[in-house]
Amino acid sequence: MDSPLPFSAVGRLPAPGDNVAIAVRRLEAGTRIAQDGSGLVRLAHTVLEGHRFAVRGIEPGEALLSWGAPFGRARLPIVPGDYVCNAAVLEELARRRLDVEVPAAANFTDVLEEYRLDESAFVPGRTVERVPVSRTFRGYRRPGTRGVGTRNTIVVLGTTSRTAAFARRLAARMQAAAREHAAIDGIVAVAHTEGGGTAEPNNALEVLRCLAGFVVHPNVGAVLAVDVGVEPITNARLRAFMVERGYPLNDVRHAFLSVRHGLAAGLATGEAIVRGWLAEVGAERRTEAPLSELRVALQCGGSDAFSGVSGNPLAGAVVHEVVRHGGTGVLCETDELVGAEDYVVRNIRDLDTARALLGHVAAFRARLAAHGVTPEANPSGGNRLRGLYNIALKALGAAHKKDPRTRIEHVSDYALPLPGSGFCFMNSPGNDLEAIAGQVAAGCNLVLFVTGNGSVTNFPFAPTLKITTTSRRHELLVQEMDIDAGRFLDGAPMEALAAEAFELVLATASGLRSKGEAAGHTQTSLWRDWRQRDATGLDAIRARPVPDGRPLREVGGGSGEAAGPIRATERIGLVLPTSLCSAQIARLAVERLGRGPLAQGRGVDRFVALPHSEGCGFAGESLERALHVLYRGYATHPNVVAALLLEHGCEKTTNAAVRVRFEESGVSPDRFGWASVQLDGGIEKATTRIERWFDERLPVSAEGADERVARPESDALPAGLVVAFLAAGVPGPEIASACAALACDVLAVGGSVLLAEGDPLLASPEFASAVCGSVEVRATVSHGEPLARRGLHVVATDTTHWVENLAGLGGCGAQLVVGVVVDGPQPGHPLIPVVLLASGRVGGAVAVGDVDLCFEAESDASRDGATRLRELVVDVVHGRRVPSTQAGGFVDFQISRGLLGVTA
Repeated sequence: MDSPLPFSAVGRLPAPGDNVAIAVRRLEAGTRIAQDGSGLVRLAHTVLEGHRFAVRGIEPGEALLSWGAPFGRARLPIVPGDYVCNAAVLEELARRRLDVEVPAAANFTDVLEEYRLDESAFVPGRTVERVPVSRTFRGYRRPGTRGVGTRNTIVVLGTTSRTAAFARRLAARMQAAAREHAAIDGIVAVAHTEGGGTAEPNNALEVLRCLAGFVVHPNVGAVLAVDVGVEPITNARLRAFMVERGYPLNDVRHAFLSVRHGLAAGLATGEAIVRGWLAEVGAERRTEAPLSELRVALQCGGSDAFSGVSGNPLAGAVVHEVVRHGGTGVLCETDELVGAEDYVVRNIRDLDTARALLGHVAAFRARLAAHGVTPEANPSGGNRLRGLYNIALKALGAAHKKDPRTRIEHVSDYALPLPGSGFCFMNSPGNDLEAIAGQVAAGCNLVLFVTGNGSVTNFPFAPTLKITTTSRRHELLVQEMDIDAGRFLDGAPMEALAAEAFELVLATASGLRSKGEAAGHTQTSLWRDWRQRDATGLDAIRARPVPDGRPLREVGGGSGEAAGPIRATERIGLVLPTSLCSAQIARLAVERLGRGPLAQGRGVDRFVALPHSEGCGFAGESLERALHVLYRGYATHPNVVAALLLEHGCEKTTNAAVRVRFEESGVSPDRFGWASVQLDGGIEKATTRIERWFDERLPVSAEGADERVARPESDALPAGLVVAFLAAGVPGPEIASACAALACDVLAVGGSVLLAEGDPLLASPEFASAVCGSVEVRATVSHGEPLARRGLHVVATDTTHWVENLAGLGGCGAQLVVGVVVDGPQPGHPLIPVVLLASGRVGGAVAVGDVDLCFEAESDASRDGATRLRELVVDVVHGRRVPSTQAGGFVDFQISRGLLGVTA
């Protein structure tokens, strides 16, 4: 029989009195463990790395303890060596189909009691003792009160999602110019998903704070803010907000640009503005600055069981040293304090500060409750796979980004300017990137990001140092990760690791590039809008009928099922990211595919990525279901010849979860490729895997190459064509009549017509009477759901956002979209051609060059609007014309959260 293993080689107790331990590696069933003074423990089941096993007996009803705090209660007697697991973890392990036998039933239930502060026993924390002589770093001293930058960046800021594509396009055009100036760290786009709808969003204040903070951030040498001018949040509103609240706008090179005379003209103007700044920004130089000017954001993502043991304590120790030198540390992620409140208020400035922090926790709970969820919705599948069973356990580890020696001096709301130096807690969601945006907007000029799974995220203009919690994960992702905290688990002293990491922080603040900067990978996401303010409408929302899939008007002899599959109008290779954190890597992979040998002669017209902001950091089953429906819709889209799904690896919508949902829907997962940024070993290895899959999947023979879509010289609409209509405002009678004629033509050739629920075209008499007749208009198909029956369909939607509705129509199988614009340009779709129509009577709001067909006040009697629209659509479908948005690269993709999706 094998000798017992010493406990120090196989397990860790976060606190000495804990009754469960964390396995530091996979431990097979039957393993015997020698505990000091407690005899032998024999494992009844194989315990995965990061999961917990009992180290002493636990009676039913007794608390399970980590870090000395309860995270669950035993359902039945637990003996030493038992694998402790709740129902959520067993469900996640079953979904992953791992080669391990786990307990048949959960042996503990979660504990999530509401914390109540005993104010009578409150003791103020002790201030952090300052060092006698502070260290310095070399940074960019900005005018006035802006502080010192760790980077010198020019930012193109899309004020709302309406100009996200424009910002990306302009920044891309300027890359060569940026490289001519060594002192400019980059010209970057900050493009986000918010403020681009038609109504005032609930998160308007949070968005304005973020934008204002970005504009005056010390890492920004100059900033160009771009809007259309008609959004709920405009440049004018942003400027007024900054002036009213005293932001030092005049102390930063800046300009506000409204794209009101055409996208091409806007690009030219924007490029001229940015070029005018290059010499001045490039002349900035680093100088010595006291460490009191360093403001460090503390963040974690893709957390695992060791985050609270190695990575978070290391980050906390580094920031404690920054605070000792007069600098600032900022902790956030409010919902990830639920279950750890006692720890964070144990060392806090005073009772008022404690009340403020706990007030934010209570308000966050209330916001989640308004959407029908609790903080327990926070942990992702990746969290649970790696040992974080519930929110209490996740929070107990996350809170250790605050060193126990560090006192919380300030509590602030999301994205507000930092109230002072020292250690600050900022209210924010648990979604990593949404929280980071708030920290950067508040003034943080460097980010310490702790990750157990290996999150590869980086912010566009604030350097991010990523700390891995285990050495094995660090080695797997060595090209993406900066600091290996796993060495602590292998015996390295925390003090030595903290001293080493502190020096790296100073070097990075002084200009040393982080691994993320070297990879050229960045993302931005602001705290996303939430739709519900209270829970009064929850029952009605949940009781809404699910669309039955039957069209309002059927084709194919009344069956709704025309003969044969829908004929492709293009052949597309699709890389579909399953979450926000794999989105940018999908974009990078497609750019590489488009430059490589697969771009020619392999039966594919083009490669497409669909980067979006969802899949992680959200709560609500309705959104999760909607995501899986949408992913299935795009993976099986009639124009997609080969689709690969790319996960980050720690999100909620992991590849494993998507595979299960596909199977449940009768779609074989074997049809698709699967890649993982984390599990494949980082950005480069995942991208190589993507290339290899497409190389193996796509035909190489001459016959295969001939499988490209034939582009016939035809003036006919293809049989079975799927056309969607989307209007950004009330269309004029001529446009509505032309759209109606086209819709009837599509239905006449056995095709399908799609409109979003509540689309203005449905209220137009010219359209509705001709297309819908007397039938009652109702939602016939869910948002993004592939069509099962052909005909006239209305797609259920809870959004008026142009890009979000485009995404839903595309998931339903639209092969072309006819869009009507009224108050300015709208983006196209990366995968689906979008032809834009406008009236000549709009008064100049839409430039002729931004649309594909302009209906003049005096129509050409010989070629009426309906004829011209039909000719345009036929030309696009047969490849003889490329729509303006696609030709100019003004495309965007964004997924709706619906009414009950909320950040967690």
